[in-house]
Amino acid sequence: MKHYQIAVIAYPHCLLSAVYGFAETFELANEACAETGLDVRITTHILREADLLKDQDPQPLYHAVLLPPSLEKASYSEKTSSINDFLIQQHQQGAMLCSACAGAFFLAYTGLTDKRVMTTHWALEGLFKERFPNQPMDTSKILINQGDVISAGGMMSWMDLALELVQSLTNAHIVRQLGKILVIDTGKREQRYYQQFQPNLDHGDAAILAVQHYLQGHFAELQRNESMAARAKLTPRTFLRRFAKCTGLNPNEYIQRLRIQMACNALEQTTLPFESIALQIGYEDVGSCRKAFQKIMGLTPSAFRQRFVSVNPQ
Repeated sequence: MKHYQIAVIAYPHCLLSAVYGFAETFELANEACAETGLDVRITTHILREADLLKDQDPQPLYHAVLLPPSLEKASYSEKTSSINDFLIQQHQQGAMLCSACAGAFFLAYTGLTDKRVMTTHWALEGLFKERFPNQPMDTSKILINQGDVISAGGMMSWMDLALELVQSLTNAHIVRQLGKILVIDTGKREQRYYQQFQPNLDHGDAAILAVQHYLQGHFAELQRNESMAARAKLTPRTFLRRFAKCTGLNPNEYIQRLRIQMACNALEQTTLPFESIALQIGYEDVGSCRKAFQKIMGLTPSAFRQRFVSVNPQ
């Protein structure tokens, strides 16, 4: 029998529903394996910080170490030595390191992910880039599997991570069985379907902030870099440099993200056809708007409305 040992680190303020959800999902996978005659067993070990500090000889060997999401920024905004040392040690012994949502911070602190593309919750992207400016990041993805490092995005992405691990340790049939038992969709999806554009407004640059506030109410109008620079009382070159530093986007990209977010809001909250929405948010060419929408959101406008609007708005 193949027997896999999985460690879940229950650090302070982590999402306990994920901690125990991992264990329960793996137990359900064990039952599915038994029913189908697959000779695989997964044992879950829930470890707290005190467990990581124990001097054990030999050190336990885990096939994978999981970092769940967190409800408290303070729990992941600084490196925790005990967790960091444990992760590095386990990785050196062959363990896969896996994170969901804010758990990605713990993996990045180790330095082991510097060359690996990771994902985390889309709303944490700004803080993550601030902490780890050289870390490759793609928050459009729900899950990125790099073999020995797996990261998942949203708060509930621990379920995607659990299913990914089950598939790697068993097979696709067991995952489909779990989907039926849990009544969840085991098909591939992307985090960008759910993301909202939340511009950074706490960067402290008053000149750029004034332009951002102006664009919030005038995104549908034609905006030129020269006029925005004049509003900020800066030269165009200085304006472009400071705008990109504060927002992570150039002005054209920023305006496009504002417009697409407004299109998402209109698709969810109204019954207007997309052609009308495109004109309202500043696109003269509906085809260009549709193309930009699909590039940013990963769905066509009609697929987006179908996914997120269960009943017709009144």
